[in-house]
Amino acid sequence: MRHRKKFNHLGRKAAHRKAMLANMASSLILHKRIKTTEAKAKALRIYVEPLVNKAKLSVTVKTDKMDATHLRRTVFSYLKQKEAVTELFKEVAPKVVNRPGGYTRIIKLGKRMGDNAEMAFIELVDFNELLLQPAEKPAKKKTRRRRSKKSETAENNTAPKTQEASKTQKEAPKADKEVKADDLTKIEGIGPKTSEALQNAGVTSFATLAEMEAEKISEILEAADGNFKAQVPDTWPEQAKLAADGKWDELKKWQDELDGGRVE
Repeated sequence: MRHRKKFNHLGRKAAHRKAMLANMASSLILHKRIKTTEAKAKALRIYVEPLVNKAKLSVTVKTDKMDATHLRRTVFSYLKQKEAVTELFKEVAPKVVNRPGGYTRIIKLGKRMGDNAEMAFIELVDFNELLLQPAEKPAKKKTRRRRSKKSETAENNTAPKTQEASKTQKEAPKADKEVKADDLTKIEGIGPKTSEALQNAGVTSFATLAEMEAEKISEILEAADGNFKAQVPDTWPEQAKLAADGKWDELKKWQDELDGGRVE
């Protein structure tokens, strides 16, 4: 009998379910955000948050080398990937050290075409830079008052001088506007750290990324500080070309078929 057992089997046997959750947890730690069904996201949250808590113990509690090794081996028995364990202990744990729990966030996306399954994003809370930025204050509206006739006559007398001054200002060369960098994290498979590494190498726009080859992108990531071995940039130039052309609907449909930049 299954009395008081409330966890979701997800329509799989135990071995299949554990392997799937281990792969999804590793992808979440490496990419900081993944897209899946709402049921899998809720099961993954229960699976991955205790692992983040164990990694946080290596930072908050003064542990010797033996204890730290034991924590890593315990987490590795759940994740089964060395790169994910390294990323969890080196990058994720120091950033969530002041958070007393609730390391993940589930964002509902609506129903999927075809099987009508509820879809959702699951992401690490402290790595969503857009939500962490402070909100901009709205500009105050200025009220205009009607001027008296005396002030209008005084302005008409000084109009020739002001017109000459305005001509000199128009003749002055205008300063070049600063070109803002594109948000490369909109490309499926590019996370905040990968985007930072590409921008440091001069790849700051979709157009620049679209002109590059996948081998060149891999060389840039290998030369950057960090562990980007799990990144597969095969589809990034094509995604960037669609983003540069403004074909967001076509890009969204294609990204639904991708998994971290890889074709399923």
